[in-house]
Amino acid sequence: MNNKQLLKEYGRKNEIIRQRLRDFKQLGHEDLFYELCFCLLTPQSKAKSCDSVVKELKSRRFLERPFRPNRLLKQKTRFHNNKSRYLLEARKRCDCILLQLDKRRDPKEIREWLVANVKGLGYKEASHFLRNIGFEGVAILDRHILRNLESLGVINMPRTLTRKRYLEIEKSFERFAKSTGIPMDELDLLFWSMQTGEVFK
Repeated sequence: MNNKQLLKEYGRKNEIIRQRLRDFKQLGHEDLFYELCFCLLTPQSKAKSCDSVVKELKSRRFLERPFRPNRLLKQKTRFHNNKSRYLLEARKRCDCILLQLDKRRDPKEIREWLVANVKGLGYKEASHFLRNIGFEGVAILDRHILRNLESLGVINMPRTLTRKRYLEIEKSFERFAKSTGIPMDELDLLFWSMQTGEVFK
């Protein structure tokens, strides 16, 4: 893939992508919690499977009536025992977490707080959560994004993603996005759609 092909693809999908980003900004209190659940479930698991788990959690009113979700997670996610604990802890601290979202306006500052205070969230997951609830300007460096950045000559694929390396690649991603004229948040969804065939989240 080259920049010309990227811009052509963006021209085809930019309205869908922008609408999806607008949708993220319309979430209510309960939706914010379930987006957090989604992002806690996604590491090394398929996004669609995690989304179906979240829909089941909603239907069973997990936020109001917490239960151990081990069995539900076991069917569709990896590391279900750990993730079950993360969900229960997030539910317990939901009000505190959402308060931080209201108090802090800088998404990168919020991300630091989330990584330090919410079990199960690393930089990728915290960035994913923030993007999915309407914040802008943080990179979700999952394998889809990294592979596309590598194919475009923006980065060399990292062996591991330490905090320092994550932030370095994020800056490279920001510079590349600026050079193309495509906002980074839109470019993220464009890369994802190019790998999976749809604009999801």
